[in-house]
Amino acid sequence: MWGVLGLGLGLSAGAALGMVGPEADLAFHGEVSLREGSVRVRFTPQNHGPSDLAGATVRLRWSTPLVGVERLPEGCLRAGVSAVLCRTGALDAGSAGSPVEVVVRVAGAPGEVGVRIDTAWDGGAVDHNPRNNRHAVLALDTGDVYYF
Repeated sequence: MWGVLGLGLGLSAGAALGMVGPEADLAFHGEVSLREGSVRVRFTPQNHGPSDLAGATVRLRWSTPLVGVERLPEGCLRAGVSAVLCRTGALDAGSAGSPVEVVVRVAGAPGEVGVRIDTAWDGGAVDHNPRNNRHAVLALDTGDVYYF
């Protein structure tokens, strides 16, 4: 389930419906670690341009249900049993946003947890390179850091 991630069409929902918005290349780069049921996800949103974005929303989804949120930063909220949504804030073309760190507890004592990171909302932008804003990371319960 966590080994393959489809690339999709590379278009925002608005573009798929024939509406053309600004072109922006969103990217999320960061790290995931798991230690004794506590999962830490830290990422930095980036906009490679060419257009500025007023903001976007990043979706974080875990393969195991969440049982507690240890640290949920401003601009993030729970979105169901195993997901969190986070605002990026404004992203000028060619810039990086502020780093976001989310720490949650997952159910049970899993030896591994999958985390998917992707764009939930892109402000209506057309992104012709969605590969750098869709990630799937498998973290083992070792405390090691896995980068995306």
